Amino acid sequence: MRLLALLFFLLYNIQSNAVAGEYLLGVGDKIEIVVYGENDLTTKVKISRSGLISFPFLDDIQVIGLSLKDVENKIHAGLLGDYLINPHVSVLIIEYRPFFIHGQVMRPGGFPYQEDLRLDKAIALAGGLTNRASKVDWIITRTVKGKTVTITANIATLIQPDDIIKIEQSFF
Repeated sequence: MRLLALLFFLLYNIQSNAVAGEYLLGVGDKIEIVVYGENDLTTKVKISRSGLISFPFLDDIQVIGLSLKDVENKIHAGLLGDYLINPHVSVLIIEYRPFFIHGQVMRPGGFPYQEDLRLDKAIALAGGLTNRASKVDWIITRTVKGKTVTITANIATLIQPDDIIKIEQSFF
């Protein structure tokens, strides 16, 4: 039975990491940390502006800009030896930080990010375009490697958490 549970845990961990890819954690993400067989070490935490999370037996861990695998490795290394012989650590995203859309949409504001979100779906979440909306003048402001960049977007552009989407007004 324990072998079956461990196999399920490992398969779930592999699947969740494949879906998340190289997603980098940021302020507002909510994660769950699970150490197989150690229920007292399971914790859920929302990442604050400091970027530090607390975890039992370890010093605070800086997680902003790290992938899920990076956080798993840090916790594994911290628990290994002194606390556990062979800890199996899994970090999962429970809730992504939001993206924002403003301009010529029916309901501007912040919306929960969803995996594989494209601009057409983001516009739909905001209630669609207004009658005055441009059909092509769409701008995304995004932070990439610590720098703010502006992207000219189309309906197929992938949206990321923290993106700020501006739908301009049409002149005609």
